[in-house]
Amino acid sequence: MKLLALMRGDVRVQFKYGFYLLYLFFSLFYIGLLAAFPQDWRQTAAVLMVFSDPAALGLFFMGALVLFEKSERVLDSLAVAPIAVRDYVLSKLLSVALISTLVALTIGAFGGILTSPLYFLASVLLGSCLFSALGLMVAVRISTLNQFVIFTVPIQVFTNIPAVAYILGWRPIWLLLHPGVCMIELFNAGPYAPVALLVLTAWTIPVVVYTAQVVERAFESLGGVKL
Repeated sequence: MKLLALMRGDVRVQFKYGFYLLYLFFSLFYIGLLAAFPQDWRQTAAVLMVFSDPAALGLFFMGALVLFEKSERVLDSLAVAPIAVRDYVLSKLLSVALISTLVALTIGAFGGILTSPLYFLASVLLGSCLFSALGLMVAVRISTLNQFVIFTVPIQVFTNIPAVAYILGWRPIWLLLHPGVCMIELFNAGPYAPVALLVLTAWTIPVVVYTAQVVERAFESLGGVKL
């Protein structure tokens, strides 16, 4: 299958550029921080750390991956290759989600927040795909890292502030319409976890579909002309 071949290629590229090594560093750093926290704070800190992995790291790492590909003109080759855009997008999202899941499981197990593994995995996978799709959507439209950082600031504000507020105890029911808050509810296996799973899925699928459309238009415009 072309999707599996693309995923193998993405994993090799991520390993080559040190993404796995960097994620290992962050995992060890987070675990060291958790060990330093008092027991009463450890679970809350673990939820915040696991959330920041797909929401922040996944977003920026996706941008770095695409910018690497642009600098090596990989996208020009892919644009004329017999590869479906949806396979390219899914390969990117799932390969990053793989790293996010491994890191999240490690931190979650150490932090004692794996009370419901199914909800936990669903939150990490869906959240990673959602935020990586947002990063991919921005990355294919820009040409420098500085531009990427500037354009992702509003995304970071939108995704992080409500989720952090929810972690710290501000929990009106309507906040469950926010994807980051849904991730937190799923991490905690809270009473609204089934609703949170539906809402998070309802956010992720349309964003991924729209990202595929954005990437397809970007491929069509490569070389300065409309193909």
